[in-house]
Amino acid sequence: MYSKNEEAVLKALQNDIPLSSRPFRLIAQQIGLHEDEVIAIINSLLERGVIRRMGAVLGHRALGFAANALVLWAVPGDQVEKLGKNFGSFTEVTHCYLRQVPPGWPYNIFTMVHAPTRELCLEKIKHISRKTGIDDYQVLFSTIEFKKTSISYNL
Repeated sequence: MYSKNEEAVLKALQNDIPLSSRPFRLIAQQIGLHEDEVIAIINSLLERGVIRRMGAVLGHRALGFAANALVLWAVPGDQVEKLGKNFGSFTEVTHCYLRQVPPGWPYNIFTMVHAPTRELCLEKIKHISRKTGIDDYQVLFSTIEFKKTSISYNL
């Protein structure tokens, strides 16, 4: 499905990108390619939709965002599409998913909301509730982070 060089670039991109003014040069050196080849492969993968985007992942706790809440929202089926996009538009929301839920379980949209404190996090959630008109929700705060990594694909 992918060339040997494409696989090498994809595997390298699953790890942390080096903090450097020329990170793709360093990646190229690691996998035995030239910097321009790595950049061309990345551009090709982006154009083909294999890679949707590239961006930094910041450690939210290191930035002072100690309160992290999984919010479960009970959204009527006919409003899922509209409200799912609405939830996702709030800057406080980092993840927004529609989940298949067991019969009788009303909470079908799941969001993650982050803030420096629990109180501020709850304020943000109440604000989202008011703006969306959904007042049936549950808040689950994170207490211990056992693992957090980027996904690793077996190519």
